[in-house]
Amino acid sequence: MAGLDRRHHAEDVIAVAHDASAAARSAVAASWIRSLNDYGLDPEQPRAPVGVGAAALAASRERLAPLLLAAQAPLDRLFGAVGDAGCCVLFTDHLGVPLERRGQAADDDTFRGWGLWTGMIWDEPTEGTNGVGTCLAEGRALTIHREQHFYTRNIGLSCTVAPVHDHVGRLVGALDVSSCRSDLDPAMLGLIVTAVSDAARRIEAANFRQVYSRDRITLSPDGDAAALLAIDRNDFVVGASRAARRLHAITEERLAAGLPASAIFSADGDGEDLRSAERAALQRALARAAGNVSAAARTLGLSRATMHRKLARLGLVRRD
Repeated sequence: MAGLDRRHHAEDVIAVAHDASAAARSAVAASWIRSLNDYGLDPEQPRAPVGVGAAALAASRERLAPLLLAAQAPLDRLFGAVGDAGCCVLFTDHLGVPLERRGQAADDDTFRGWGLWTGMIWDEPTEGTNGVGTCLAEGRALTIHREQHFYTRNIGLSCTVAPVHDHVGRLVGALDVSSCRSDLDPAMLGLIVTAVSDAARRIEAANFRQVYSRDRITLSPDGDAAALLAIDRNDFVVGASRAARRLHAITEERLAAGLPASAIFSADGDGEDLRSAERAALQRALARAAGNVSAAARTLGLSRATMHRKLARLGLVRRD
């Protein structure tokens, strides 16, 4: 599909969409087929991008306010990495509507003309194959580069996008870096792919820590930086990121029933490491409290009864 011009792009889209085996060979072809056959779109549709109203945009922003707050620093950092290369950054909701945007003021008119602006609609049923919409449709990170777009009017764009999940693993949005430069080389594109994926994980982690700010956040014992666990003062797992849920088969039902942290760590062979870390934390708290269990419990945010249970389980001397 590389090197297609506007005159031949629509012909190629239609030819691929009528190839019964194309979807199995290419994610782009599968999206073209959806766009043409499922959504009834015309690749040569000349209309301008469409958007939601101000009230709908405000409602979406309010609904995702905590996530948007968590996204601010990662968005700034991502734009700092790609902004000078003529790219803009978009953070969208699950419907493909950008709620936050970063871009150079000098490029604003250009990107606004492309529809790369807050409040515009970039889901697949509206815009056909595109970075944001196809990422949300497939639930995975991807790049839609220039002629891979469905609409002929969008083939000047290159969009790299990663999905964003909330604290319980639901797909709630997408993070996009878009460029309309024709000289975007493979090396730069590779750097953008890495930067977008990293920023998406930072947003998810910041949101997870924000939601479970009163609990202890720890990495899953396998060491995956995206696999986060929230553990309460009684050592029960009360929250798990999408990666942690997939690694350890953690469901809402298991959490509601009471999932001891030891069940996760022991299952991965790190139970003794967790036990040692817990023992060390209790010993430090006792030392700071001059051996007073009640005072040590307060510094750890534990009840006195829970503190005594932990001390007994770990074989530590108790003094009041």
